[in-house]
Amino acid sequence: MSYDLMVFDPGVAPRDRLEFLRWYRAQVQWPEPHDYRDPATTCASLAAVYFDMLHEFPNLRAIDSSGLDEGDLRIAEYAFGYSILYIAFRWPVADAAYSTVRALADKHRVGFFDVTADYCPQIWFPPQSPDAHPT
Repeated sequence: MSYDLMVFDPGVAPRDRLEFLRWYRAQVQWPEPHDYRDPATTCASLAAVYFDMLHEFPNLRAIDSSGLDEGDLRIAEYAFGYSILYIAFRWPVADAAYSTVRALADKHRVGFFDVTADYCPQIWFPPQSPDAHPT
């Protein structure tokens, strides 16, 4: 089992908790007609999170060219949807993964979901700008 986190496009995801959880469950059925390993599939803000993540957590699917091996605990597995970036980490790096992903969600103004949380998973949306219309 892995430690999983997700960032998402806050303009697409429902803000109501129950609706969000339904939306999340639909997203992880992987219904979109594309390769979920391709970062070009996702929106620009989520792609920016991914490219920032690579500095600390290299992509499992790219380790052959990076000189790393599968035993490196920092290796992460990424899945790209149109409006989500789902990331699976190894448990020994869970604290660092949480801190990094949460900070990047804030930096790039995307939503954050702690998928693996045991009790009451955390869903975070970036603050709306003053000129934004509430959803």
